[in-house]
Amino acid sequence: MSVEARINRLFSIQGKCFDVAIDHGFFNEYSFLKGIENMEKAIVTIVDANPDAIQLSPGQAKILQSIPGKQKPSLVLRTDVANIYGKELPSHLFSELIDRPVEQAVALDAACVVVNLLLLPNQPELYHQCVRNVAKLKPECERFGMPLMVEPLVMQPNDTHGGYMVNGDITKIVPLVRQAVELGADIIKADPCDNVEEYHKVVEAASGKPVLPRGGGRAADEEIFARTHALMKQGASGIVYGRNVIQHDHPDRMTKAFMAIVHQGFGVEQAMGILRGE
Repeated sequence: MSVEARINRLFSIQGKCFDVAIDHGFFNEYSFLKGIENMEKAIVTIVDANPDAIQLSPGQAKILQSIPGKQKPSLVLRTDVANIYGKELPSHLFSELIDRPVEQAVALDAACVVVNLLLLPNQPELYHQCVRNVAKLKPECERFGMPLMVEPLVMQPNDTHGGYMVNGDITKIVPLVRQAVELGADIIKADPCDNVEEYHKVVEAASGKPVLPRGGGRAADEEIFARTHALMKQGASGIVYGRNVIQHDHPDRMTKAFMAIVHQGFGVEQAMGILRGE
């Protein structure tokens, strides 16, 4: 199977995709488990809401793929586990690839694999390891026709901003996105920038590769809907959201609302209507 064939399983004819990330348990952080304590229930809930894809770790992907029927979201397989998400960073940081990641992805019938490209202040060894991970994955992805999604993630200093705080500085996001493309990314999963009206610069840096902004931490409903709508207007090809879906009181309605924004261009009030069940 070719890379293009699998990409066609992820994206609509118009080139849009909503990937719901439910791989947070991979990272050994207690706060990430809110809303996904029961993974089977969480996955079935999202499957019923019918997004384009669900992002899972190898150990949980079988729950999705055991669900019968043709009409279910495609699998995006997380291929690296990192220890950078706590409020206090450990003395040794890592981002470790799983063994034979692309072979595992093929065996699980994944449509894509995803890997981090982490840029943390004063952590050059971690950054170097991530570059190696991407470089190692690329030829294997080419061999098996597996799309490679790279997640360029720029973070703020942990000692002043707590754990897992994204840096929205566009001058830091843009070059890391470009580097991900240069390393061979087929899809970019990038952070939104501080000024969402500048996001077209991130899209431009991706050189024609589809850009799916990340959702990050929980935000108010109207705020995340407005941001998503603005990102789509700036040229994003979709979104990869996790906690703004799975930690919501109505993850099914949130999924449907985001799908309407991504695929139908719905605005904030229309999305809020879906969330209210109207």
